[in-house]
Amino acid sequence: MLYLKEIVLQLFFAHVPLVMFNLFYRDRTQNYTPKFIIATSMICLFLSMTFGLSTVPGYTYDIRYIIIFFGLIFGGLKIGLILLAEFILYRLYLGGDGTFIALLITLITFPVSLVLYRIYQRTSRKLPVIIAAGLFFSAIPVGMVYLYNPQSVLNHLFFHIFVIPAQNSIGCWLLITFFKKAVTDKELYINYAQQERVRAISHVAASLVHEVRNPLTAVKGFLTLIREGAADREKTNRYIDICMSEIGRTEYILSEYLAISKPITEKQMPTNLQELLQITRDVMNPFANMHNVVLEIEYPADEEPLWIMANPDKMKQVLVNFIKNAVEACTEAPHQQGKVILKLQTDAGKVILSIKDNGIGMTEEQTRRLGSVYFSTKSSGTGLGLTFSYQAILSLGGAVAVSSERGEGTEFTISLPLYAIRDLEAAQ
Repeated sequence: MLYLKEIVLQLFFAHVPLVMFNLFYRDRTQNYTPKFIIATSMICLFLSMTFGLSTVPGYTYDIRYIIIFFGLIFGGLKIGLILLAEFILYRLYLGGDGTFIALLITLITFPVSLVLYRIYQRTSRKLPVIIAAGLFFSAIPVGMVYLYNPQSVLNHLFFHIFVIPAQNSIGCWLLITFFKKAVTDKELYINYAQQERVRAISHVAASLVHEVRNPLTAVKGFLTLIREGAADREKTNRYIDICMSEIGRTEYILSEYLAISKPITEKQMPTNLQELLQITRDVMNPFANMHNVVLEIEYPADEEPLWIMANPDKMKQVLVNFIKNAVEACTEAPHQQGKVILKLQTDAGKVILSIKDNGIGMTEEQTRRLGSVYFSTKSSGTGLGLTFSYQAILSLGGAVAVSSERGEGTEFTISLPLYAIRDLEAAQ
């Protein structure tokens, strides 16, 4: 029972990189970095060596070799060498009768780790390599300890023959396999989320073609009148003013579209949500018009700027996703005129944005699953647009609530922490 407790503890340490990956990268649209691998591996190595298994004073068994192997696979040779240096220094610090033999074992296991690392990279059958690594990391230490101090092995034969191989094999399999799956799932999510964003932007771009064509047609008509030589100078100036106004409107729409479609960064800054909502509404208005849907905005009575701490690019994409879904829900409803109402208000230090449509609505089961990866109420949707939006809002300390009834429309309520004016002034 004592051995089982120690094994469980070591397996828990083996899961440290996996747990920290899921916590740190849960709300991010990016995958792990070498810095993350080295930081989590060093923590894991320190913990496993500090609380290692021991049957004979001075001789400890832990998952050190697995952590170094993990660092090699996901970080490369440089990180593997850093972990090796950490192990040597910390083992010298711990001291004990087994220090020399521990360093000697490491001189053998590290080259073996390098060979297994190269094989792991080249083969498509990863599992046999992982199992072989776990067995090697058990056989080499036990064999070397037996040669150096056979009595310590014979006196605890079950521990050395069964417990150590079980700990290393299971630990190596759990850590590398589960972390690889988490990394692969994150990569798929990032790729699909980017594709979903491109798809949303392309739909908006198609509607912009119609919106831009209207002012260009007006400009073309007035320029034709001017070229035909309108005698009235005042009328000619009015035509020119109209042309300039239409060109200015076209420039505004295109520039804001480009701002929304540019790559998203991670930097957060004080952001005027009222202004951001107006910009997004202007860009999405052609898309709504093309689907016979009216977009309306309701602001607070005082019309004071509503500041939040957010990434403007990411927040624009969140608004695009919600508005686009609302417009599309209206197009599927049987009524002739769709309507989406965007309402901003404040309550108890929070900014409340409601997005209400009179579309087809959703069932209770559908509303409960919203935001889940790959769930969508649309036959051609992936659901990643809303997943990205939910995660982005949660990462800002906000929340999303939804109320919907089939055939009666849907209302999303987004609450975000209000960035205080005094904080804004201090930041400036």
